[in-house]
Amino acid sequence: MKFHIVSDSSCDLGREEAERLGVSLVSFYASMGDERSYREERDIPTHRFYQMMADAPGVFPKTSMPTMDDYLEAFRPVAAQGLPILCICLNAQFSGSIQAARNAAEELREECPQARVEVLDSTLATVLQGLLVLEAAELRDQGCTLEEAAARLEAVRSTGRIFFTTNDLEYLRHGGRIGRAAAATGTLLKVKPLIGYQDAGLVSDGIAQGRKRSLVKVRELFFRYVSREGIDLDRYRLATGFGLDGEEHRAFAEEVYQGLLALGYDRPEVKKPYQIGVTIGVHTGPTPIGVGLLRRA
Repeated sequence: MKFHIVSDSSCDLGREEAERLGVSLVSFYASMGDERSYREERDIPTHRFYQMMADAPGVFPKTSMPTMDDYLEAFRPVAAQGLPILCICLNAQFSGSIQAARNAAEELREECPQARVEVLDSTLATVLQGLLVLEAAELRDQGCTLEEAAARLEAVRSTGRIFFTTNDLEYLRHGGRIGRAAAATGTLLKVKPLIGYQDAGLVSDGIAQGRKRSLVKVRELFFRYVSREGIDLDRYRLATGFGLDGEEHRAFAEEVYQGLLALGYDRPEVKKPYQIGVTIGVHTGPTPIGVGLLRRA
């Protein structure tokens, strides 16, 4: 192994998967109202925090980024082993997590001048960032150097695309994504937003009437995009993600899988239940669900 991988917890791989991959996670902090802050994936499981959100409608949770000391806690043991570090962070437009990582890298170099740390802005979020971390782990295991891996990962960041929906417009209103009137009207008419992630930002992909129809539309948008862009999915990583409802995700993921089979792609990994973390969930509520893809490096 020529380098070690660190990521902030917004990659949404979960602690167990990160440990299996040999990736160190640095936690975001989440809190409900004035209650204590929890370190994501350390102090509280994501599912439990989502349940707290579902049990307290009208209470909007908050997140805060990791500190420089949090990153140093992850960096120092690796540097002591003489290993270079690749640190992959949430889109810099969304959070100051990457700046905390950069500050930690500078501090580490003062403590240990021979330490090598590459801090990479994923320009991605949630499962897309997770797919980039998975790709980094594969490049590491193939024997790539730190510099080779970073260059190849940078080249594929812009190919990430997510199609998703959520059930509660109030979280989007509270986060400033939509206005109060639009949220009230949408709730009254049972309209659900179709949201995309591309070019390092969120975009509107339209609306759908009701939850069931919104899930159908998300899948349609995904398959239409693959067809329109002429994408060879054998060259891409795929994932589906959800918030609280695992049963809903299983049905959604099975429909995505069957659609892929119809195109000639047997990709059972889309059934793997990636849980969208609270870093994103505080803006969507406990009901986000969607599908994403990222080109392999």
